Amino acid sequence: MLKQILIKLPRKLQKSDPLDSSGSDSGNHTSNSGNGVQCTNIGNSISSRLSVVKRVSSAVFPASIMVGVEAVEPYLSFTDVSILQKQSLFISKLNLCCEVSDFSDPDKTSAEQDLKHQTLIELVDFVSTGSAKFNEPAIAAMCKMCAVNLFRVFPPKYRSNSISGEVEDEEPMFDPSWSNLQLVYDLLLGFITYSSLDAKVAKKYVDHSFISRLLDLFDSEDPRERDCLKTILHRIYGKLMVHRPFVRKAVSNIIYRFVFETERHNGIAELLEIFGSIISGFAVPLKEEHKMFLWKALIPLHKPKLVGVYHQQLTFCVVQFIDKDPKLADSVIKGLLKYWPVTNSQKELMFISELEEVLEMTSMAEFLKIMVPLFRRIAFCLNSSHYQVAERTHLLWNNEHILNLVTHNRQVIFPLIFPALERNSENHWNQAVLNLTQSIKKMLCEMDEELVLACRQKMEEENSQSSEATEKRKLIWERLETAANVIPPA
Repeated sequence: MLKQILIKLPRKLQKSDPLDSSGSDSGNHTSNSGNGVQCTNIGNSISSRLSVVKRVSSAVFPASIMVGVEAVEPYLSFTDVSILQKQSLFISKLNLCCEVSDFSDPDKTSAEQDLKHQTLIELVDFVSTGSAKFNEPAIAAMCKMCAVNLFRVFPPKYRSNSISGEVEDEEPMFDPSWSNLQLVYDLLLGFITYSSLDAKVAKKYVDHSFISRLLDLFDSEDPRERDCLKTILHRIYGKLMVHRPFVRKAVSNIIYRFVFETERHNGIAELLEIFGSIISGFAVPLKEEHKMFLWKALIPLHKPKLVGVYHQQLTFCVVQFIDKDPKLADSVIKGLLKYWPVTNSQKELMFISELEEVLEMTSMAEFLKIMVPLFRRIAFCLNSSHYQVAERTHLLWNNEHILNLVTHNRQVIFPLIFPALERNSENHWNQAVLNLTQSIKKMLCEMDEELVLACRQKMEEENSQSSEATEKRKLIWERLETAANVIPPA
């Protein structure tokens, strides 16, 4: 009974017949035969090597974008295939490069590594010629290949073991697989900067997860990799504008973790270099979000011991902010005074240099808000026993803008710094500092001799009062000691 029912059911049509002329598109079409899928090119006779094609794995692309996409055998050269098949070969080669090579074992056969290296070179050349077409399958394949090869967790042996002190003089560590990594970075950069790339499609695959893992790579100890990442992230920020807020937030989080938790990260300088360019493009007036980045991220970056590694880039970012909004100078100088080093002379020299650049861009109105605490700190630096700190502080007076600010506010500033100059004249051990001190005292006298005399008189009065207080205190202690000696024992 069951057999009779099955016989009556219609049989499935065979697919061995090719598409008719009304259903073809004058391009390539496929037919399934036995063990594989055969590719035929209408009107052209091609090499037998091109007859074998294989369907791109669904593990590479989502099924929704895989319809009709075929990949030519990846071992062929782009010169050996027709124009219509180059795009399929491009995707096949990307798929082939998803195999990660192990460079840590020198005894491992290099045949696979050589094949992958040569394939990557072919892909870079193909993209650089402008022949590639980044449709959705190609974009997905490119992003997957880059993710497989680049995104990795750095082993502990690649991280610095030093907890304190500067690491600027340490020898950089180079990744043994850089020969392939560099080609992958070149491909990614060529993909991001491709003139005909559709940003609407690209943003689906270069998404927040992709960018977040790309930012994680900035902790690489290989400076060549960080340099490539710097260029690529900058291009992503410029090309995919929808991701700009996420990039700023993610970089802020990296800085927060570095400043307040670990104080260990290899790529802060590169990230700040990118942000220096980004800040210069901010619209005026600045958004509150951007000001918060200055207050919560950039200014606290002065705190870590390793500030010397990235101080140049940090100063550039701070100056860019003040250039956009001069009213921020007050906040920046207050931040410098808050994190001013006390025992680290090299760090203090950096702060003085940055302070000079900030003061050059400070208006009179903002200067009035911070001149008292600022010149109290400068007075301490003038008296520094480290001759480089003292010398560098004296040289601030050679800056015309700073000298102009001091001149207009000399009634407040002279009393703050004159005692420090007098102490230098009497006690400082370095002859160069003594000469600079005499030069500044002469300059102040030429600027306002009466005020200098008043400051000297006030200082003498304070010294006299201090001496009297010292003598009085000494007398009290002597009386206490005498009283203690005459008390009979219990």
